[in-house]
Amino acid sequence: MTTGTGTDWAAWQESWDRQQEWYMPDREERFRIMLDMVEAFAGPAPRVLDLACGTGSITARLLRRFPGATSTGVDLDPALLAIAGGTFAGDDRVTLVTADLRDPDWPAALPYDSYDAVLTATALHWLHSEPLAALYGRIAELVRDGGVFLNADHMIDDSTPRINAAERAQRHARMDQAGRDGAPDWSAWWQLAAQDPALAGPTARRFEIYGEHADGDMPSPAWHAATLRAHGFGEARPVWCSPSDTLLLAVK
Repeated sequence: MTTGTGTDWAAWQESWDRQQEWYMPDREERFRIMLDMVEAFAGPAPRVLDLACGTGSITARLLRRFPGATSTGVDLDPALLAIAGGTFAGDDRVTLVTADLRDPDWPAALPYDSYDAVLTATALHWLHSEPLAALYGRIAELVRDGGVFLNADHMIDDSTPRINAAERAQRHARMDQAGRDGAPDWSAWWQLAAQDPALAGPTARRFEIYGEHADGDMPSPAWHAATLRAHGFGEARPVWCSPSDTLLLAVK
């Protein structure tokens, strides 16, 4: 998606959104509720940490809805950060930080010691439960008293195997049809990125870091809520869910 005048970062953002919606048709509703909760607790000009920010999907929607907000985006993926960097170039409301969330010292790279809200979506499921619990402790130290953490992700309740199997079968049937209709999946999207001169190098480095896909754990919403409370949050519970995804809110 490179034009004669340079890379079309807006087109890459649109492409990423379409690829993600192939997996999560309720993605925009999830973002809307997330920002509703940010406004409820932090008002219309929050200081936000966009955790595992990727291309900046949360930040883009945050700034569209709240022009007075500021966002710090943190990620390790060089290709997705390249898209985020191109998208928000010249916007002094956005700071992008390259950091590995598995490194216990990653908060030292942030420009602020505390945030009104820490937000993340479809990202932390690549961590296993033990490092995820440790990450929750570090997040709790970054959220101001009365601030919030919101995690929108796949959270699997193993106590309902028949429901899980039926939902998964229906979702994959829908995804298969979308693929036949031409929607790009994860692999196809990365193949396109590798062909763009501006993203070829960052994409190669990305696969050196992560491999094809990082598979962590997907514990239940109850596990997430209990773990967040154990690591410093006063309250935690789901505030939205679809058949496959949950938006979990924790208040410091």
